[in-house]
Amino acid sequence: MGRVRRVLSKPLVAGLLALAVVAVGAGLYWFQPWALWQDETVSEALPAAADTPAPAETPSNAAPSDAAAASAEPAADPKTLASGGLISHEHTTSGTAKVLQLADGSHVLRLEDLDTSNGPDLRVWLTDAPVKEGKAGWGVFDDGKYVSLGKLKGNKGDQNYALPADVDPADFSSVSIWCDRFDVSFGAAELGRA
Repeated sequence: MGRVRRVLSKPLVAGLLALAVVAVGAGLYWFQPWALWQDETVSEALPAAADTPAPAETPSNAAPSDAAAASAEPAADPKTLASGGLISHEHTTSGTAKVLQLADGSHVLRLEDLDTSNGPDLRVWLTDAPVKEGKAGWGVFDDGKYVSLGKLKGNKGDQNYALPADVDPADFSSVSIWCDRFDVSFGAAELGRA
């Protein structure tokens, strides 16, 4: 009888061990805990309007036209339409979010002095949800209207996210650093109109 138990227990132990290894591997893949200790700093410059073509050359004896003189002037600085300070949700988060209008009429969301935790599948969302303090604000951003501006480029620094041409920034009132894997906000900012 003892020999039968020994034979049956070896496959059972091996099966349980194999199951445990698979479970640990899946958990590590899903949660990616090492990302919490890896910082990625991004230092993008303040955006400028899309490059405009150089004016056609004028003959040396011809006076430059008013249009050519105007195009030689430096492009206007981006105009801030809305901005707000980032608050912490699931993870400690700080910095400033700004919606900018470039000289060519396009729009960019700029994150300045961002400092948050790294994590799996972080996105930058422009939303219409109100920013709430504490746990009450962790999961509200996917309840209403939102647009994903792409993956978070880094968890620290200054970065720019172009808004799609069909997105009206006036339709949105907040920004969230959103963890798409766990449906939770790492941090968010209420956008006050400038």
